[in-house]
Amino acid sequence: MSDKPVVYLIGAGPGDPGLLTVRGRECLEVADVVVHDDQVPAAILKWARRDAEIIGVGSAAQPQVAQAAIGYLLADKVREGRVVARLKWGDPFVFERGGEEALYLHEQGVQFEIVPGVAPAIAAPAYAGIPATYPGGGDTLTIVRAFDDEHRHLPGAQWASLSNLEGTLVFHVGPHQLGRLLTELDARGWSALASAALILRGTTTTQAVVEGTLGDIAEYARAHQRVGAALLVIGRVVGFREHLRWFDNRPLFGVRVLVTRPRDQAAELVEQLSSLGAEAVEAAMIRITEPADLTPLRDAAARAGEFDWIVFTSVNAVDAFMGVALRVHRDVRGLSGPRMAVIGTATHERLARYGIRADVVPDEFDAEGLVAALRKEGALKDARVLLPHSDIARELIATELRESGADVTEVVAYRTIVDETLRDSVDNDVYRQLLERQIGAVTFTSPSAVNAFAAIFGEEQTGDLLGHTVVASIGPVTSRALRRLGVLVAVEPARHTVEALAEALAPQLGAAQRVHT
Repeated sequence: MSDKPVVYLIGAGPGDPGLLTVRGRECLEVADVVVHDDQVPAAILKWARRDAEIIGVGSAAQPQVAQAAIGYLLADKVREGRVVARLKWGDPFVFERGGEEALYLHEQGVQFEIVPGVAPAIAAPAYAGIPATYPGGGDTLTIVRAFDDEHRHLPGAQWASLSNLEGTLVFHVGPHQLGRLLTELDARGWSALASAALILRGTTTTQAVVEGTLGDIAEYARAHQRVGAALLVIGRVVGFREHLRWFDNRPLFGVRVLVTRPRDQAAELVEQLSSLGAEAVEAAMIRITEPADLTPLRDAAARAGEFDWIVFTSVNAVDAFMGVALRVHRDVRGLSGPRMAVIGTATHERLARYGIRADVVPDEFDAEGLVAALRKEGALKDARVLLPHSDIARELIATELRESGADVTEVVAYRTIVDETLRDSVDNDVYRQLLERQIGAVTFTSPSAVNAFAAIFGEEQTGDLLGHTVVASIGPVTSRALRRLGVLVAVEPARHTVEALAEALAPQLGAAQRVHT
């Protein structure tokens, strides 16, 4: 990857952030400046460098004057010695102005690279379960531009001739042209019985598909005057949707789910929810940071060999302790003395990443289950136990262990604080979505996230905000924190993992929680 000033003209794909190409992401990650159309998903912009300058330039179909200004902007940024990522919806050379921008850069002597994107005319039908071509479905694939946002009328195409093609036709339809297009096709002799599908917001979690005949689509257009930009597919291949539909029939499709985990830990839950079709809205309530004084943790790690057991109650406790312990011992063999106990499969898996197998993983992910499991391993009387935890950890586990006769050393391994940097965005955006009942479910994976939610929105308001949505808790400890605030917990999986949490949401969420029809 060159660090010389250059413009990368990148196709961002049709909507699903996962369809950005590997090359596109590589270029985006090194860019000093990111210039994007408003159709480019915000999730793609998260892959830009944190210090990158982000510039939105409005619609992908700009009038000529505005388009010229974009060209000036790209050239000026390169002349400043900067690497520029120019993100365009779909593919920059398919019904986009990428060709104009590239030609302008060429005329200005500015170096550029074209990074093709996944074309909406191919991806959106595929996400609707409609293959663009199929043996026996005709020998042509025709992609037609049926929009002209500058003048709001149809381009001059040979509409009558197109009807004679044997194959699939995909029309890019602008927000003002659907009715005009269907009227024109009818006037040019197109059969109202031809198989057709109208795809709105293709490849996104709000995708909607109207299928039937061309006549059915015309009726829909008359009933819905404000249809946005869409793709109209005409051809026998539309009939395959009944058999090949895979994207918009997933159990959580169209449901907006709020994820309150810390941003650097949310990926697994977001991925699980997305795989089930949900739209995951990330709103980290807490931030994990080091203790104000690392000395006690460092000292405990240095004398780890003095303990019989080290007990980890969370993934954060594992990471915090192991991070310090490896700096002290430089090798996991420095922790070979004590046995290890963990609460939860996620904590177990995180410890395994450091090359250490947990000796005890209780079936019940709580203090009572842990103590019972340790008792099976031998008497706890006088057993020396190290318990690294957060600064706001409950004392129940330590109390249970001490009542069993153990000698417990507690040490603060990390601090859990309300993420003040997100307060404004959470307050303005999530608060509104909750009030307007646009959030189908809210997930909590720790009591600290529950308490932070209450700190941000207010304890009295929390019950009202969460009273009209499905609240999902990862386990009994988190559920107790929610109930103390008067919140009804609708989902608590038998296995207290993020995977189980996501899967348990599906039976609770029906059409009433979907954000679109």
